[in-house]
Amino acid sequence: MKCSRLSTPIPLIAGLTSVLLVAILAVPLGAQPASETRAGHGIGPVYDAAHEVTLNSAIDQVITKHTPGQPAGMHLIVTGPDGNKVDAHLGPFLNKETRESLQVGTPVRIVGAMMTLRGRSYLLTRLLTVNNRTITVRGEHGLLAPMAATGKRHLRAQTKPADVNGGAR
Repeated sequence: MKCSRLSTPIPLIAGLTSVLLVAILAVPLGAQPASETRAGHGIGPVYDAAHEVTLNSAIDQVITKHTPGQPAGMHLIVTGPDGNKVDAHLGPFLNKETRESLQVGTPVRIVGAMMTLRGRSYLLTRLLTVNNRTITVRGEHGLLAPMAATGKRHLRAQTKPADVNGGAR
């Protein structure tokens, strides 16, 4: 008796491979490079580093309570060079020492980029200088930078995996 197990699958595999090859070649390879600025993509406000501004002003108002429709976190209202009020968004991660140093009348230097959200303009603060101390609020791409606690350090206890899982069994 002749064994035909190997001869039957070969034409089937060859046929499927040919169909797959034709399908791959039929798909247009029209990939286009992404544009350098992708305004409006992603989650949250878009930071435009190409249009950063520097503002030197005294604080007119400190807003710590969240208002629906606004970016969450602390805001400073300062006067811009044209005399208009500017809402500078600082985010929710400022440490206690920095928050306490932000009082009405305190001179600040703010580096950031303007953004419009729901018809209202905000200055997304990247660097904040207060009392000769510069605080990084956002990274170069606009992501909020978590702030380290000052004063007493709260260190997380070092635990071994066996301790977390209830010890060795």
